[in-house]
Amino acid sequence: MRVINATEAADLVATAHALADAARVATLLHFRKDGLTAETKEAARFDPVTVADRLSEERMREILAQRRPQDAILGEEYGAKAGTSGLTWVLDPIDGTRGYLSGTPTWGVLVAVGDASGPVFGIIDQPYIGERFEGGFGRAEVNGPLGRTALKARAPRGLAEAIVMTTFPEVGTAEEGAAFRRVAGQAKLVRYGTDCYAYALIAAGQIDLVIEAGLQAYDVQAPIAVIEAAGGIVTDWQGRPAPQGGQILAAANREIHAEALALLNA
Repeated sequence: MRVINATEAADLVATAHALADAARVATLLHFRKDGLTAETKEAARFDPVTVADRLSEERMREILAQRRPQDAILGEEYGAKAGTSGLTWVLDPIDGTRGYLSGTPTWGVLVAVGDASGPVFGIIDQPYIGERFEGGFGRAEVNGPLGRTALKARAPRGLAEAIVMTTFPEVGTAEEGAAFRRVAGQAKLVRYGTDCYAYALIAAGQIDLVIEAGLQAYDVQAPIAVIEAAGGIVTDWQGRPAPQGGQILAAANREIHAEALALLNA
């Protein structure tokens, strides 16, 4: 793990907020505006990308070129840029483009920075609501319409009392979907379609579990940083670290994580 002193940590936090600020402006230029269209990245299914996705990442990369040119970048829209510092910025300029196109306020901008072992600081920003979740370097807080408050994941409670979220009802392959339903079938409440905002809700102490599959590094690194800073846990479906994505199990605490993990692998 790369050593980061207090001075550099402060610069990384300030830079992350500058990126989120720029992305907030870029995304709101087009949100709920007439004429917004999308291309699809895949022929087999609708995987949209908009002018706002591209503009958001472009603005963030411009700031990094000025403030942290030595760092690497991995972004959803423009791929990887090599660096020399041992740190990588992992950017999702709009996580939840389908929601963005639909006008729902559950998409977000994801910003993370970390080393080869994973993220050390992350931000989940919802520009339309004006709500920003951050975690890392001893920070775990949300700043939004209700002011600035500490983030703290929920205390342990059984799955029968839990709230579970995921983005797509099918949750990946047929086998992965069946595994998800083993957990969902025992939960008190299951909700769908909230993209990165579901991970923010774990950190805020509102829900207990997020279970997903087929994710990329830019989908998960910011949520990992925020949730872990709030006392939660994020792994793959085998309980291993998952900074590169794949099958993701995010939990408010280790007890409910263990209960869900057992069912996923039953």
